[in-house]
Amino acid sequence: MADADVIVVGAGHNGLICASYLARAGLDTLLLESRPTVGGCSSTVSALGARFNICGCEHSVIRSMDVIDELGLVDHGLHYLEAEANSVNVFHDDSEPWVHFHDAEQTIDDLSATYPTQVDGYRRYLADAMPVAELALEIARTRPSARGISTVLAKRGRATARFMNWSKRSTNDVMADYFDDWRVSMPSISHAPTAWGLGPDMKGTGLAALNFASYHLMHQGRPRGGSGALGDAIRASFEAAGGRVRCDSRVDQLIVRGGGIEGVRLSDGTELVSDAVVASCDPDLVFLEWIDEPPPAARRMVKRWRNRYIDQGCASKLDAVLTGLPRFKGADRLEARHPALDIHNPAMIVSLRPDELETANRQREEGLASDRPTLAMNYPSVLDPEMSPGDGRHVLSLEIFFTPYSVPGGWSDSKEPERWLELWAELMEPGALDLVESWRAMTPDRYEAEFSLHRGKTPSYDGSPLATFLGKPRETTRYRTSIPGLYLSGAATFPGSGVVGAPGRNTADVVEHDLKGPFGKRINSIRRRRSRLKR
Repeated sequence: MADADVIVVGAGHNGLICASYLARAGLDTLLLESRPTVGGCSSTVSALGARFNICGCEHSVIRSMDVIDELGLVDHGLHYLEAEANSVNVFHDDSEPWVHFHDAEQTIDDLSATYPTQVDGYRRYLADAMPVAELALEIARTRPSARGISTVLAKRGRATARFMNWSKRSTNDVMADYFDDWRVSMPSISHAPTAWGLGPDMKGTGLAALNFASYHLMHQGRPRGGSGALGDAIRASFEAAGGRVRCDSRVDQLIVRGGGIEGVRLSDGTELVSDAVVASCDPDLVFLEWIDEPPPAARRMVKRWRNRYIDQGCASKLDAVLTGLPRFKGADRLEARHPALDIHNPAMIVSLRPDELETANRQREEGLASDRPTLAMNYPSVLDPEMSPGDGRHVLSLEIFFTPYSVPGGWSDSKEPERWLELWAELMEPGALDLVESWRAMTPDRYEAEFSLHRGKTPSYDGSPLATFLGKPRETTRYRTSIPGLYLSGAATFPGSGVVGAPGRNTADVVEHDLKGPFGKRINSIRRRRSRLKR
C-alpha cells in the first residue's frame, strides 16, 4: 500500500510550492525534509540570540509570479517590507558611492550627480534592456513547452532578437555597449554573474546584464520575520490543503523496481512507498548517491550526470550581532544627496575593479579565498525589528564572493572570517569592530553538511534559451526524468536559482497531468509488472 500519491523530497521553497499545488489538486502529498525545519537555503535560523537568514534576504522574482496569490500566502502570514532603494553601491577604494532605486528616474538623478558621463549610456541601456527584462520575466512565468515558449518569443520581435544575442555574449561585452566607467557597470556584475561564481568575461553570461533593468521592473522586498517566513507561509498553505510534512527525515536512496520508482529509503532504513517522487534538491545528490542501479532506459541520463563537471561552492556568509550601528565612511556624501534615505536599510554592494575581480576569480580556482572579495551587506534588523536581538542591538548580514570549497588547513581553523569582518570595518568609520558582540560564519563546507549542497554549491539552472526551447535535457527543462515516476524540481531546473518559485509550480503541473492523465495507465502497468515479479 502506498504511503502517499506523491512524495516530495526537499522542503526548500520550491519543494514546498510543488507540494502545495499537488495537495490543492487533491493528491495525497508527503513532503520530506532532512533538517528540523523547512525552508532550505531561504530559511531563517535563531542563533546568538538573534535571527539570521541562511542566504540573502531580498526577494524579487517570486513577487512577480502568481504563486503568492494562488497559494494564499498573505492569509498564511507572509508580508513583505521594502527598503527605500534597491542598493547602495560602494567600492573598496574611495570612489563616489551611488544609489540604485526602483524608480529609474531617481537612479538617473543620482548618476547625474555622481557619474554624469554615464547617464546617456544608462538611458540607452534602459531603452534596450527593459523590453528584454520583461521578456525574460514572461518566459519565467510560462509553463515550459516548445509551443508555450515560442508563443512568448514570437510576440516580442526586437526584444527576442536581443534576448538571444545577449544570451550568447559575455556580461562584460554587453555592459561595454553602454558604460565606460567600471564604477557603474560593476555593481550590476556583482549581483551576477559574480554571485553565480562566474567571471563576467565568460560567453553565455550576457543576460546577467539585465540586473539593473530587472530591479526597475520588479519590487524587491524582505519577508517580515526573515526570509524563512516565506517557507513558513507555504508550509501553512500546504498543511491547510491536507499535505503532510516530515522533518528530520533524510533520504539516502531511491527505490527503483520494475523499471520505475517505487519510493524512497530514509537514512534510518524506513521505506516509504509511492509511484511518484519529486526530488526538489541537488540533482548531483540524486544521481551520484541515491541510485544504485538505474533501469536500462535511464542509464544514459544517469551517466551524463555522473560524468559532468561539478563546480564548487563560491560564497560564504557571516552574520554578527552588533551592539550598535556603524557609520559608513561615505555617509555624509550620500545623506547630502538623499536626506530621507536611511542607508542602513538597502543592501550595500561592495564592488571590485575589473582587474581585482579577475584576480579574485583566479584565486578561487586555485583554492584560495579572495584577498579583496565582492561583498553584499545589510542590517536586516533596521528595516525589520523582528530580526533584532533587542536592547538596541542589531544584526549584520555579510555575503562574501568568492570563497573556495576548501582552504589550506580547513575552514574550521581558518582566519578568513575575522578578515572579512576587518574588511567590513575598513568601510566604516573607526570603532566598527568594537560593535561586534558575537558572530558566526556559513562557509561552503557547512552549506554541504547542513543543507546537502554538493561541494557547497547552490544548484542553478544553466540551460541556454535554445536548450530550454528544445527541452534538453528533459529532466531540467520539462521536469520528467528517464525513470518513470521520478521528477526533478528546484533551483537546478528551469527557470533557475534564487527565490523564484516557478520550478515548484511547473513540476506540480507536470506531476498532476501525469498522475491524472495517460501516465496513470503506465503506472498501473508498472504496478502489475511488480506484482508478477513478487509472485
